[in-house]
Amino acid sequence: MKRAAVSIPFLLGLCFAGISFSAAISQTVPMGVMAEHQHPPAQPSTGLVLTLDGKATTLSVADLSAMPQTTITVHNEHTKTDETYSGVLLGAVLAKYGLPVDKTTHQKMLRSYLVAEGMDKYWVVYSVTEIEGSEHNGTVIVATSMGGKPLGEDGMFKLVDSEDKKPQRWVRNLSAITVKSAE
Repeated sequence: MKRAAVSIPFLLGLCFAGISFSAAISQTVPMGVMAEHQHPPAQPSTGLVLTLDGKATTLSVADLSAMPQTTITVHNEHTKTDETYSGVLLGAVLAKYGLPVDKTTHQKMLRSYLVAEGMDKYWVVYSVTEIEGSEHNGTVIVATSMGGKPLGEDGMFKLVDSEDKKPQRWVRNLSAITVKSAE
């Protein structure tokens, strides 16, 4: 493996930043070479903490299994395969636990967003209107199975969006969803 020469100021900067030389070198990718898509190892999710209006509720697979199920088939650009997920519409989860879609919540919904986070601290942002079927064509689900089987290394929950061209806003090992207002 070919290594570039490293300057003293670079090494000193790493020391002050608390980064080891080997970690810095292992994070670099040679020009023209794309690093393979990898997920940092994380403990699988076992519960989903939903926070609405400052009130947190921990949901289990049983809680979601008791709700109406939706199945979607999506193309996973990372694996280059079609995958079939089953779970609950994210909008239905929000409605059941405090954010129903009706005239009284319409303005709040337009000015709200949610942060979905995985056990590996990977997180994404959605506008609340992006996950609501009455406002958007995409289907966003909290999946609990893929191909009729548990998610396995993806934990108990996975956020999947049917309209994203790449799964960059899908969250594996989903552990928390927090709804926030932009006001």
